[in-house]
Amino acid sequence: MTGAARAAAPLVQLAGLAHSIAGKPVMAIGDWQQTSGDHALVLGPSGSGKTTLINAITGLITPSSGSVHIDGEPMSALPASARDALRRRTIGLVFQTLRLIPALSVRQNLALAQHIAHGKHDAAAIESLIARVGLAHRIDARPRTLSQGEGQRAAIARALITRPRLVVADEPTSALDDANALAMIDLLFETAAATGATLLVATHDTRIQSRFATVLTLRSPARAAA
Repeated sequence: MTGAARAAAPLVQLAGLAHSIAGKPVMAIGDWQQTSGDHALVLGPSGSGKTTLINAITGLITPSSGSVHIDGEPMSALPASARDALRRRTIGLVFQTLRLIPALSVRQNLALAQHIAHGKHDAAAIESLIARVGLAHRIDARPRTLSQGEGQRAAIARALITRPRLVVADEPTSALDDANALAMIDLLFETAAATGATLLVATHDTRIQSRFATVLTLRSPARAAA
């Protein structure tokens, strides 16, 4: 796809999207799209299909029906190796569990993510982003020595160091109190703005709903069909 065509395409485009496991519906979205710069919230209770949707968007599963296009490319139709490549160059992931590599420092975790995505190492960009998320004093710390808040900041920095077009965050605030939940969303918005990323946040946490202009509300497929 040409650069002009990609710029005109939605960043995320879902068409007829649904997924079942052993014949049981676990997600039913239908059609939905997200444009670049339009930060969006996927909101729904446990069992509504949020994680399944995130896995389909990021190419970690193949949906039972429908399609997923990311930045104009057919994520759901690509072979596994091509999905991995598209995810590495386009998407940054922030999981509820931090998934930082324990044996590496904060600096080294970001350097590895950078190398995997782009095959290069930009030390200045790493130091700048770590400072932006307030971890300059912890840049050489190992993940096990970080507080919960520090670990979440490190995970955000790792997701953004590759300068992805889309940052997908799965339940980033559910374990936080009110003040820290709002601070976490503020940090995501701030760092996304600094790197030019678009946010897609999946959660059951209604406290942060007012921060998003676009909200996709999910119900469990069984209830939706009733």
